[in-house]
Amino acid sequence: MNSRTKIAAMACALLITAGAAGSAVASGQGGHAQREAAALTGTAKLYRSAGDDITFSFDAHLAAGHHDNPLKATGTFEWSHYLHGKGARARARVDCLVTGGKVAVVSGVITASDLPGAKGKRVGITVHDLGRHDRLGYSWASVGSPVDTPDLPKCVGSAPFERVKRGTGDYTVVPWEPKL
Repeated sequence: MNSRTKIAAMACALLITAGAAGSAVASGQGGHAQREAAALTGTAKLYRSAGDDITFSFDAHLAAGHHDNPLKATGTFEWSHYLHGKGARARARVDCLVTGGKVAVVSGVITASDLPGAKGKRVGITVHDLGRHDRLGYSWASVGSPVDTPDLPKCVGSAPFERVKRGTGDYTVVPWEPKL
């Protein structure tokens, strides 16, 4: 065997070993931690032709140990919406995260906001992770404000009708695979 063939064989063996190790981590074999059951992360601005400055950020996770209970999700999400210097921002504590394929629905209770009456309200947001063309929808879409969505249940969002503004960020959805 010449040295070029030996190097190629060693590289192939390393790739096979790395692939097997990655599979073991994902499946929890060999004492390694399993991947989280679901996640929604990232920051991006929404596109609005009127020039609104709208940003949504997510750091929502469902741990592997809570695989069968999306109500055990943790994390936060926040958003802001300004136009001509007027608007508001809010931050919410995650109380549910459900993902399917590249779509995530996250809900949470607003813990901080400069929008009067928003603190303590539950909101829900849906994200469709389409690479550079992500979409987003929010529970208050039809009423205009999170303040106007009384008694919203956990894990409820809106169809992802808004588009992310090109070059402003990206969302990543880790798909949930419940044992059905």
